[in-house]
Amino acid sequence: MEHNKIDTELQDSYNDQQKWVLDSSLDSKGEIPVRARTGAWRAALFIIAIEFSERLSYFGIATSLVVYLTTILHQDLKMAVRNANYWSGVTTLMPLLGGFVADAYLGRYATVLLASIIYLMGLILLTLSWFIPGLKPCHEEMCVEPRKAHEIAFFIAIYLISIGTGGHKPSLESFGADQFEDDHPEERKMKMSYFNWWSAGLCAGVLTAVTVIVYIEDRIGWGVAGIILTVVMATSLLIFLIGTPFYRYRAPSGSPLTPMLQVFVAAIAKRHLPSPNDSALLHEVSREECTKGRLLSRTNNLKFLDKAAIIKNRGSEKESPWKLATVTKVEELKLLINMIPIWFFTLAFGICATQSSTFFIKQAIVMDRHIGHNFIVPPSSMFALVALSMIISLTVYERFLVPLLRRVTGNERGISILKRIGTGMVFSLITMIIAALVERKRLDYTKHHHMVMSAIWLAPQFIVIGIADALTLVGLQEYFYDQVPDSMRSLGIAFYLSVIGAASFVNNLLMTVSDRLAEEISGKSWFGKDLNSSRLDRFYWMLAALTAVNICFFVFVAKRYTYKNVQSSVAVADGGDDVETASVANTSKYT
Repeated sequence: MEHNKIDTELQDSYNDQQKWVLDSSLDSKGEIPVRARTGAWRAALFIIAIEFSERLSYFGIATSLVVYLTTILHQDLKMAVRNANYWSGVTTLMPLLGGFVADAYLGRYATVLLASIIYLMGLILLTLSWFIPGLKPCHEEMCVEPRKAHEIAFFIAIYLISIGTGGHKPSLESFGADQFEDDHPEERKMKMSYFNWWSAGLCAGVLTAVTVIVYIEDRIGWGVAGIILTVVMATSLLIFLIGTPFYRYRAPSGSPLTPMLQVFVAAIAKRHLPSPNDSALLHEVSREECTKGRLLSRTNNLKFLDKAAIIKNRGSEKESPWKLATVTKVEELKLLINMIPIWFFTLAFGICATQSSTFFIKQAIVMDRHIGHNFIVPPSSMFALVALSMIISLTVYERFLVPLLRRVTGNERGISILKRIGTGMVFSLITMIIAALVERKRLDYTKHHHMVMSAIWLAPQFIVIGIADALTLVGLQEYFYDQVPDSMRSLGIAFYLSVIGAASFVNNLLMTVSDRLAEEISGKSWFGKDLNSSRLDRFYWMLAALTAVNICFFVFVAKRYTYKNVQSSVAVADGGDDVETASVANTSKYT
């Protein structure tokens, strides 16, 4: 009888898990979501749709920014690239603020709505700067210097878009991933695919931007392109609102940084106590008391922090969190500390990736882009090769490589997240080598033949960096979303974006330092007024050398990385080197 009772209870628990989403999510009415009516792909598709339009707008501006700065605002090459890098850096660092606000105060859904409105304001101003007489670039068709009013309106508009992106990017992507429950086997596999298909939708937006939008900018007018981007963004916001009844929501949990500080304070206060080997001597709440997030098991790294969870006296479990932390809070702090070297050693990849929208495009401007006798490919449309390469790579990876690697490695992801990231970094190294060789050939060809070389020579470097993006950028999205504490997942996506943002600023620093060193050593700058008077090939070789050294450090750090160790009543797989093997009593991580 007792055995039958247990079986009945287990069956009821299983039925509840199938019917209801029990991961602290809520539906649009503030109730526990019904699995069959909310979340998963039925909700994620609405979210991917708005990402498509946001990337369409962003890359419609970003890939043509250097062209705009040099042709409309008449800036020289060095100034234009620096301004483009500054804007890119700010745009990809702003999500740190947006992600914090989403996780701590507004929630992801509300942050997406607010950010989308700010984004629209930027697009509207950008469009008006081409139609309001007082804001137009020039009085006449041809002018040497644009109006100051247009320049001010332009920079205000693009930085409003930066602010909008700051709230939009981290909140939207993590909101999409929230539609899949981690502890449900089928939805967990869907989430692994989600980041790949999210990136495919993103690339579709990029591809449309660098073909259709860039062509309109080049042949019809920047103002017309602005109207199209504004209408598309407004339409996608409407689509996002239509999906409201199908979403799963998570309430903001307050500042995620306060518990981290509490762990530090408690650990320092107990610094003289010995760190116990027995986890039973450390404080943790029970499963019944844990209403938000998941419990984490103790890991063996950064043992000093474990002292924050030491129970001095039995019955003192109700102490202030500044004096006694839970094992889960300690482990969450460890996760963030462990991420620092991974973040740092992916900056070199970010520097390589920024070249595709700056110097690669500038190379295309000075090369022959004719197809037939009449059609000239806009320089920014060369970026379409990156988007196409990324879409094809992601499809091959998701449909063919992952199933094959699952059978070979027994890993639900195929290979671990960090192996995927590292493989992409190797492709970024190959990209820089190809770019250096092609640029050297272009300089020699121009010098000896007094003709411009065909832009088709740039295709390999665009294609290979697309493969690198498919592996590393998507891997970084998944890594930072998955490995941050559950209460910081918008910030997790912001950490991924900050890699590209920080890399843009580091790229500017490298340009300045290498340029000064080149002038002191040889008396000639690497970055002249135009590409033919520059030595961009040497800059690419320098990036290749830095990337090669960086990969060695990344491998060293990745081999010693400890993945998130989640307690669960259901097996939670994180894949291969990062497999989470869970049971009710204990959770082990094999790395």
